Amino acid sequence: MPALFQPLALRSMELQHRGWVSPMCQYSCDPDDAPGVPTDWHLVHLGGFAVGGAAMILTEAAAVNAEGRISPRDAGLYNDEQAAAWQRIISFVHRNGAADTKIGVQLAHAGRKASTYWPFSGKQGSVPASDGGWDTVGPSASAFEGYAAPAAMSVEQIHGVIADFAAAAERAVAAGFDTMEIHGAHGYLLHQFQSPLINQREDEWGGDEAGRNRLMLAVVDAVRAVIPDSMPLLLRISATDWAPGGVDQAASVRLAGQAAAQGVDLVDVSSGGAVAHQQIKPGLGYQTGFSAAIRAETGTPTGTVGLVTTPGQAEHAIATGQADGVFIARAALRDPHWWLRAAFELGHELAWPPQYERAIPRRTF
Repeated sequence: MPALFQPLALRSMELQHRGWVSPMCQYSCDPDDAPGVPTDWHLVHLGGFAVGGAAMILTEAAAVNAEGRISPRDAGLYNDEQAAAWQRIISFVHRNGAADTKIGVQLAHAGRKASTYWPFSGKQGSVPASDGGWDTVGPSASAFEGYAAPAAMSVEQIHGVIADFAAAAERAVAAGFDTMEIHGAHGYLLHQFQSPLINQREDEWGGDEAGRNRLMLAVVDAVRAVIPDSMPLLLRISATDWAPGGVDQAASVRLAGQAAAQGVDLVDVSSGGAVAHQQIKPGLGYQTGFSAAIRAETGTPTGTVGLVTTPGQAEHAIATGQADGVFIARAALRDPHWWLRAAFELGHELAWPPQYERAIPRRTF
């Protein structure tokens, strides 16, 4: 059996294989009539991956409060209307997943990168109040380049955000999600606190590495405390800021080890996003080395993501011990049935939806 199609258990969640869907924002909620509520677009978008054979789907970032949305069109999980809309999607995935598909929600807060225009709006930067925007918050009052400056969070606000993550996690459990991921990457709030390039606080929520990691680990504790012990918890991190003086691989190894000790079951390893002057060195599978280092040095299961586009690449990453799973992103947008095709190319038999069986490719004619 190809390594990519070997099963994996995370606590009580049994995954048929190691090919998963990475969170990808769709900016498709209605900001006027139903802010933060997933729509038919999300149902079709995520449902297509289930039909296409993904073993696990992570939703786009779902904000834990209204001010945590990246844009006015982003999804949330901070009220019952949003939870009900997610429940409809969960039900479809569970009924129709070709690989007994599991679905998890990514819980997030955008911090100083909130209240921005969505990519296809034709505009850039922060959304003003006159256009549906809001004031943002962050660890310090420094702005991301091109965005409005945030307000430095009070200690009371920090504890409020921790509570919001826990409340969103409780809603996720009640809605029927199989797992959830805490978003601690890409320059959003938890990563903002972690990065010395952003966090200039002098209280217990800043300063040294332990202080800067405090919020992310407090959120891990708060979420772990309210979800079933049988439910796996994932954490996405940026393994490097790609900028001098920022988060580096060694710091990320230490963070991942601590997070695992506090109940994280898999670290989803990405990179970048903290600052605009980052110098990323992209290439095929360019982030797999970070995943491999965290996996080797902490013993914690990892997922890798980023320019993994072919079944052969994904197979290599798993077979060589660089990761326990591969999150597919842009390649899945191009081909929502990526996993069915990957199984065929790697010589594995993956069950197709019965409605599509007539399309199963034949090895001989």
